[in-house]
Amino acid sequence: MGQSSVLREVKVEEAIGLPLAHDLTRIVPGEFKGRAFRKGHVIREEDIPELRRIGKEHIYVLELGDDDVHEDEAAIRMAKAVFGSNVATGEPSEGKVMLRAAIRGLAAIDKAFIDEVNAIDQLAMATLPSYTVVEEGQSLAGMRVILLIISKAKIEAVERMARQWREGHMGEGPISVKPFRTLRAGVITTGSEVYNGLVEDKFGPVVRSKLESFGSVVTEQRFSTDGIEEIVREIRYFEQSQVDLILVTGGMSVDPDDRTPGAIKQAGAHIVSHGTPMLPGSMLLMAYLGEIPILGLPGSVMHDKFTVFDVLLPRICANERIERSHIAELGYGGLFADRG
Repeated sequence: MGQSSVLREVKVEEAIGLPLAHDLTRIVPGEFKGRAFRKGHVIREEDIPELRRIGKEHIYVLELGDDDVHEDEAAIRMAKAVFGSNVATGEPSEGKVMLRAAIRGLAAIDKAFIDEVNAIDQLAMATLPSYTVVEEGQSLAGMRVILLIISKAKIEAVERMARQWREGHMGEGPISVKPFRTLRAGVITTGSEVYNGLVEDKFGPVVRSKLESFGSVVTEQRFSTDGIEEIVREIRYFEQSQVDLILVTGGMSVDPDDRTPGAIKQAGAHIVSHGTPMLPGSMLLMAYLGEIPILGLPGSVMHDKFTVFDVLLPRICANERIERSHIAELGYGGLFADRG
């Protein structure tokens, strides 16, 4: 059986020549909060006044046992175990290590894995939700242990879980960032009123702006009446043009003149879902024409700032294939009627 850790409390004036057991924080309300002394710092006589200014009359010094891990080492090992592609790890600060996005992209975080880690007593791993759009340098996750020292076996359990996860995911870590691809999109705007020039098209600028925000482009926008054959013909045109994404706007309601869903199906697309459990945007249709994603966009995409299209588009741009199960998961937390 290994030697146990010894944590000793000493008066600051008796600590000269001894290493700190943990980081010490200095707080000036409204002005500053940060590290005043780093763990392992050897106390000098000139440090005593500053220690007292931050309210320290006593400090901890620590001698680790064979079966224990210091909070800094524990956080570092947890971070190394879980980080994946396009993720940068930071240095420990006050016992915590942060993971940050190394690129702009889509956060890919396995919730079940995170839950399993947090089920281990005295471990804390907090993350963004998966599928969050993140900017370069943005925090993805933070991890620490609750106490100053922790059993080595608990950290080894996290490392073992992470190795097993990687084995099932081609070496990828459970926390990663997927890059956005540059997609070439074809847009078909349906509606006889727009086709005949009676109503100005409002869909095109909105869709173009959303695509450009992820580095993708609209290669061409074409207009069609509400006739099924005409819509099918335009879908075939973009299929032959080998675009990466087809967006069909309008014609998604239950009115007899709204025939977009039928046209998408008649074009030979596999319908993943006609309708989504999110508001606004519940009438959206998700399908695939071979490997080309094809979406039928309802009018809410045109006039609401945030809809289900804003949830699915970044996933598609990150090369995620949308399945029926993904659509079904959108209902919980899927009410965005007041967003924006």
